[in-house]
Amino acid sequence: QVQLVESGGGSVQSGGSLRLSCTISGVTVNSDCMGWFRQAPGKEREGIAGIDSDGSTSYIESVKGRFTISTDNAKATLYLQMNSLKSEDTARYHCATWDALICRGGARYVVHAPLTGAMHAWGQGTQVTVSS
Repeated sequence: QVQLVESGGGSVQSGGSLRLSCTISGVTVNSDCMGWFRQAPGKEREGIAGIDSDGSTSYIESVKGRFTISTDNAKATLYLQMNSLKSEDTARYHCATWDALICRGGARYVVHAPLTGAMHAWGQGTQVTVSS
């Protein structure tokens, strides 16, 4: 059974940084398409970044250049480094495993991943609040 547990959220001021971590069990970190999605109050879930088994990454436009997704297979952990945070980044952030076609499809697939049946497993999330 795949289990994902997020940590690292918190409250920061606009322009600040946070690094989210996702410890994963039940699947080898580099063997699957994985990513992060977020959900703000009153809004739909939005996929923001994905990383494929070959290390290739995809980002939606609104986070490109500010967020970096990475993995550490030895630690069975997925990361999301978030820099230059904005108030519109305020949301609950979740890590997830997705069908391989999500990562291969790039950002246009990643953004919709949490709204489709291609999401296999996800964690409870960690809250990120950015104040202006």
